[in-house]
Amino acid sequence: MPLDPRLLAVLACPQDKGPLYYLGDDNGLYNPRLKCKYLVREGIPVMLVDEAQPVSPEDVERLDGKIAAGIIPPTFVV
Repeated sequence: MPLDPRLLAVLACPQDKGPLYYLGDDNGLYNPRLKCKYLVREGIPVMLVDEAQPVSPEDVERLDGKIAAGIIPPTFVV
């Protein structure tokens, strides 16, 4: 089940307070500045700094490319 767009519009990284990039429920919310992601469990984003997972260099390159191409929009614009 995808996250509600109204929820996505207010989600920020709990660590650096910047926007995130929603990758779908299976992949969570990606922070390109910290190279980490927050999982979504049962439709609920787990926005705990201690629960953030590092993203592999290969996935960082792939995801950053999608972000640069505008394929994945940010949760909000600064």
